[in-house]
Amino acid sequence: MSYPLIQASGTPRELGRCHGEQAAGRIHAFLDYLSRSLKLTPEALGQRALGFLPLFERRCPKLVEEIGGLAEGADIPFAAALALQLRGELGMVGDGACTTFVIGPRGTTDGQVLIGQTSDTPAEIEDFAYVLHLQPFDRPKLLMWTFGGMLGYHGLNTQGVAHFANALGGGPAWKFALSHYPLKRLLLECRNLDEILRLFETVPVCSNGNYVVCAGDEIRDVELTSEGSFVLGDEGAGFLVHSNHFLCAPHGCRENYDRSLPDSFPRLSRIKSLIAARFGRLSVADMQQILSDHAGHPVGICRHPHDGHGDAILPASGKTVAALIAEPAHGRLHIAKGNPCENPFATYALIA
Repeated sequence: MSYPLIQASGTPRELGRCHGEQAAGRIHAFLDYLSRSLKLTPEALGQRALGFLPLFERRCPKLVEEIGGLAEGADIPFAAALALQLRGELGMVGDGACTTFVIGPRGTTDGQVLIGQTSDTPAEIEDFAYVLHLQPFDRPKLLMWTFGGMLGYHGLNTQGVAHFANALGGGPAWKFALSHYPLKRLLLECRNLDEILRLFETVPVCSNGNYVVCAGDEIRDVELTSEGSFVLGDEGAGFLVHSNHFLCAPHGCRENYDRSLPDSFPRLSRIKSLIAARFGRLSVADMQQILSDHAGHPVGICRHPHDGHGDAILPASGKTVAALIAEPAHGRLHIAKGNPCENPFATYALIA
């Protein structure tokens, strides 16, 4: 039981076309889900998406070409393929819960960075997801977990760059700007930390989200909002963890805490303590066990559907649809399909 692997190489249009052909069924299913969940007709989805097109053309023109290829390969209108790159931003709704981590070289058994997350979303997302390996002619090769035709999501590249992300409760208001998904793809085209941080500083986004990132041995956490970015270092700890509430001084306040998932706070404390207890000897197997942790069940690090609290970040029916652990130095991405307490991890490798 694992997510399928889709591979493509070539020009932006060729990448998109090959991707669209292989993922056509999942793309059509996700478009239908998006239309139903946002209560918008397919035509309305497309019309709203086209309003964002000038932002894409200005900030990521090669992605516009790739979106065109995706539309051709999946046999959908261009506007629908663009809508996939906006997802919930078309309705100004949240993007799931999730618990993220990045561990520097001092914390691991082999002296290399480990980075990843649980991806907690509506359960239906599991049916639309896959692993995407892209080999552009003129940019770093990349490996990501994604779903439904989205060209930017969580993953790593051949330059030792990786990023994973989670939603944030509260913070600055939504504004018209680029969605996070093209930014996530642009991050996987970076070659070093300076390029990563420059993107966070210069690319405006419409909503708030948190990123753990690494480039070589360097690790950071970035809380990115519609008003700008806030970079958090590890303060000597050798690792960084995050859940769904703000930690930066401007936004780590009672007002935003009240708008965050209540379980975000114990989840953050739990993963921090588990990593700290094994720091210096952490392995992929250790992180697999940590991401399967059930403290606070059913809303622990490994999240299960329940009858309790749900909100705009994640409904009560939400669950861990994937657990992801990347070894950027080795070009490997380990993924459990669904809850990692129940399902094994499969390993996917970057082709250098």
